[in-house]
Amino acid sequence: MNESGDRIVDTAEGAVARVVGAGTPQTTGSFRFWFADQRWEWSDEVAAMHGYAPDSVTPTTELLLAHKHPEDRDHVAEAIEKSVRNAEPFCSRHRIIDTAGALHHVLVLGDTMTDKDGTVVGTAGYYVDLTTAIAEERQDLLDGTLPKLFRARALIEQAKGVLMRVYRINAEQAFHVLQWRSQETNVKLRDLAAQLIAEIDHLPPAPPAVQTAFDHMLLTLHERIPKS
Repeated sequence: MNESGDRIVDTAEGAVARVVGAGTPQTTGSFRFWFADQRWEWSDEVAAMHGYAPDSVTPTTELLLAHKHPEDRDHVAEAIEKSVRNAEPFCSRHRIIDTAGALHHVLVLGDTMTDKDGTVVGTAGYYVDLTTAIAEERQDLLDGTLPKLFRARALIEQAKGVLMRVYRINAEQAFHVLQWRSQETNVKLRDLAAQLIAEIDHLPPAPPAVQTAFDHMLLTLHERIPKS
C-alpha cells in the first residue's frame, strides 16, 4: 500500500474524534478503492453510515450502489465508472439509505492513490455524513479556542459560499466541511478559508451556457422578488 493511502486511512479515526467528539455519532470515515479489480475498503465509520457493524460485510460496488438513494444511484454509478476509466479520484455528493431505512446526506472526497512507481492504482479519501448538525458543545469549543476565527467571519462566509455552490449543500453543512478540514489538517479555519478564496480563480471557468444562464438570472432577479 502506498504511503499516501496509508496516511489517509490511518488519520481518519483521529479526524472523527476531533470533529465530532468522543461518544457522539461518527460522521467522518475513510475509504479506499482499487481501480483494477474495483475492490473497496471502508472504515468502521463508513460501515456504520450504511448500517453495518465493523467487519460484518465486505463492501463492493454493487453493495454501495444498492444503498444509494434511487434518485442518486445512476449519477454515482457514472462517477465510479468515470473514476475507473480516467484513473481519477471518486468524488460525489449524494444520499444513502442505511440498513434501517434512515437517509444520510454524504459528501465523498477522494484523492489519487499510487503505487511505489507513482502509477495511479486507485482512489482514497473520506465519507462525510452531513446529516447531523454540529453539536453545540463543539461550537462552544470552537468559540473558546479560535476567537480570531470570528473576526475573519466575512472571509469564512465567502469560503462557505463557494462550498455551498460547488457541492450544493447548505450553510451549516458547508461550515461543517470547513471545520472538519481545519481539524484534520491542524490548520486554522480562517487560514483554510483564505487559501480557498485565493485559489478559486485557478479553477476552469464556467462553460458559456452556464455563464449565459447566470447572466440572465442576474439581470432579471428584480422581476421575481416577492412584493412586500
